[in-house]
Amino acid sequence: MIYLRLFFEFFKVGLFSIGGGLATIPFLTDLGSRTGWFTSGELANMIAISESTPGPMGVNMATYVGFHLRGIPGGVTATLGLICPSILVILIIADNGKMEQILVKMMEAGIRGGSLVDCEGALQAVGQSKLRKPPVFSSLEQYLKPDTGKGKMLLAAMDTEQIEITHRIVNEVTSGLQKANTGVFLTLPLGFVDGVRGDV
Repeated sequence: MIYLRLFFEFFKVGLFSIGGGLATIPFLTDLGSRTGWFTSGELANMIAISESTPGPMGVNMATYVGFHLRGIPGGVTATLGLICPSILVILIIADNGKMEQILVKMMEAGIRGGSLVDCEGALQAVGQSKLRKPPVFSSLEQYLKPDTGKGKMLLAAMDTEQIEITHRIVNEVTSGLQKANTGVFLTLPLGFVDGVRGDV
């Protein structure tokens, strides 16, 4: 039963703490006072240890609490609970100018982090291949043609609220992705995340 509660409590922390590892501190303070799992002094030690060890602070703190309570299984359970709400967003936009507008609006909305990739090379290589294309690439074939120029692909781990905001921004900037050759917006659940919730 403790493992289920560990997972659920850290799932809530991961879902609602937006803005990096320091954003988890108020949630962890509340968690410690509600559950008695750790004192404020132990929380201060967790923060110090989490800041000095490699990896994102929030993940380190979840692992620390879980390990403190139930050893390695507890550490794994708390960590999975914290990272479970994260979702990978894949956004491919054909117009580089629109991608720049999207990124500016995302920053203004407080959404930071991610990787922007020039997607011409690898995607076009698949598109030009004589081999039978996998279904996912067949559906993206319009982005694989050499005459479309360079597109941009954004990869970012986000929570549900950030995904909704980003999707709204993309639709505002592009006037909707339903138009041909505009872009694609995909989300995938993340089973494991390391390094995405670092402080900004």
